[in-house]
Amino acid sequence: MPKKRPLILVTNDDGITAPGVRMLIEIMNTIGDVIVVAPDSPQSGMGHAITVNNVLHCNPITIDEGPQIEYSCSGTPVDCVKMAVSEILNKKPDLCVSGINHGANSSISVIYSGTMSAAVEGGIEGIPSIGFSLLDYNYHADFRQCADFVKSIALEALKNGIQEGVVLNVNIPKLKKEEIKGIKICRQANGVWKESFDKRTSPYGREYYWLSGEFVNKDKGEDTDIWALENGYISVVPVQFDLTAHHAIQKINSWDL
Repeated sequence: MPKKRPLILVTNDDGITAPGVRMLIEIMNTIGDVIVVAPDSPQSGMGHAITVNNVLHCNPITIDEGPQIEYSCSGTPVDCVKMAVSEILNKKPDLCVSGINHGANSSISVIYSGTMSAAVEGGIEGIPSIGFSLLDYNYHADFRQCADFVKSIALEALKNGIQEGVVLNVNIPKLKKEEIKGIKICRQANGVWKESFDKRTSPYGREYYWLSGEFVNKDKGEDTDIWALENGYISVVPVQFDLTAHHAIQKINSWDL
């Protein structure tokens, strides 16, 4: 008997028509049976938001040719994963992949990322899950340069599994395939976004703000995702969603509470 193909859930935060997710679908079709549940519009920066004060719509859709089954969801990336598991599949897929994101989700950006929050939700559901990001914000970024690496990482996750309570945050530098030096398992760099708000006035005299800022890397270690990316490597950071600061428990227990 032929070996059963794994069931793979694909989602993202840039929207179901984004080139990054279309490439991810194409890659996953070579590995297994693909179900796509992705937002009907861009949801970048949504983090782990869920829809609680509005209805959700989730409808079958055909965008391009392929064996995959697709649904367009009106909610957030996390809504998409919940909807897939609870209402569409009624079971857990063998793998959940999110992306490929247009732009980086390294260092502290992981907590803001809709791409990574979808992967984290998959992990919470007990599904081996990976978020993929390419360091190119251009809508027409060349995702084919990283396709072989994405496939290799997904196959290894299916073969070896991912530890319970952990998801993988994969960031890929904006380089040609032959320029990428390899893959490094890293820790998350200690960095922050130094935000500023550009205050403007509309033609109608109403003030509004446009968020901007720059990333500040406080970490000089050579074992971080930022170092790997700046030096031509793909970074893979194992991310846990247990946010307990275990090292702080003993100290706080000494308080007079």
